[in-house]
Amino acid sequence: MLTTFAVKNYRGFAERICWDLTSPSNYAFNTYAVKDGVIKNGIIYGPNGSGKSNFALAIFDIENHLSQKWKKPDYYSNFATAGHDNEPVEFEYSFRFGLDNQEYSYKKDKDGKLIAEKLCVNGNLVFDSNSEALVICDEFPIDANVKEKLRKNTNGMSLVNFLTATYPLPENHYLLELKNFADTMLWFKSLDKREFIGLDTNASFLEEEIIKLGLMADFKDFLLNVSGQEFDFAKPVDGDKVLKCIINGVQIPFNRVASTGTISLQVLYIWLKKMGRASFVFIDEFDAFYHFRLAYEVCRKLFELPCQVFLSSHNTYLMTNDLLRPDCNFILAHNVIKPLCDCTDKELRFGHNIEKLFRANAFSAL
Repeated sequence: MLTTFAVKNYRGFAERICWDLTSPSNYAFNTYAVKDGVIKNGIIYGPNGSGKSNFALAIFDIENHLSQKWKKPDYYSNFATAGHDNEPVEFEYSFRFGLDNQEYSYKKDKDGKLIAEKLCVNGNLVFDSNSEALVICDEFPIDANVKEKLRKNTNGMSLVNFLTATYPLPENHYLLELKNFADTMLWFKSLDKREFIGLDTNASFLEEEIIKLGLMADFKDFLLNVSGQEFDFAKPVDGDKVLKCIINGVQIPFNRVASTGTISLQVLYIWLKKMGRASFVFIDEFDAFYHFRLAYEVCRKLFELPCQVFLSSHNTYLMTNDLLRPDCNFILAHNVIKPLCDCTDKELRFGHNIEKLFRANAFSAL
């Protein structure tokens, strides 16, 4: 699980910002949102322009150099903070895998090339690589010539990738755990266009995938259960790539009768089918086209997943103790991200109307 994340000099975050998921409060309700002392589910709120989207994208930078899964083509546009192009972009991650605590940090230049990298496991240094020197533990003996090339790192290759590709490692080795976590991360949003990072190796056409996998009946049940909408899908024929609905005996393409919110649900449906193998999921502006009650039901479904799931939203209807807890609702503003419980001196209990308190500006610690 991801336990902490920090970034500096990334887009709008000129100064270091840190997100700590290891300090949940002792709330006795909605305990599913915390696992092994780490916050598993949460929602990030914040005013427009506060950096919610960029913060989420920063978390997924690790996927860009450790994974071969799908990447955002324009990810490295405006990568470094404006006016700080000559300074490195710095990333810090902490993970907990079973009994192992890993601290992985690295730096990249303005074009996204890896220029420094460090890994510690349970407080013990595994490697530390930068332009000045390369230090690596005795577990990985490396020829002096190879070591010098790795230090220069002219191609920006990650040492994690080099070591996992070069040395035979036992199952559940700490390097494999780190790499597998990055390999199964998923970020996506569905606004004017479908965008995602990780988990899959290529983009696919949603309706074609539903037809190919024979999921029309299941998709129909999903829409009914989550949104209360009932569609009668026509049985596809060979070569069909578009879902069709039967309305008054007439077959009409689904995308012509479905609302923007329902199309967004279609995106969510496909990803839900794949999230069983995900390690960490972040959905940006997940409810931009949802009715507020629909957003609540979608959250319920997402938070049932075994992986860490976080969302960004402006919908304060979701800011309720019926869904999460004050330590799992985060506010991002002014280069700081904090849980609600740390944004007030007031003791927050299950019976409090968190949304009402928020609208009354009770959370002003930022």
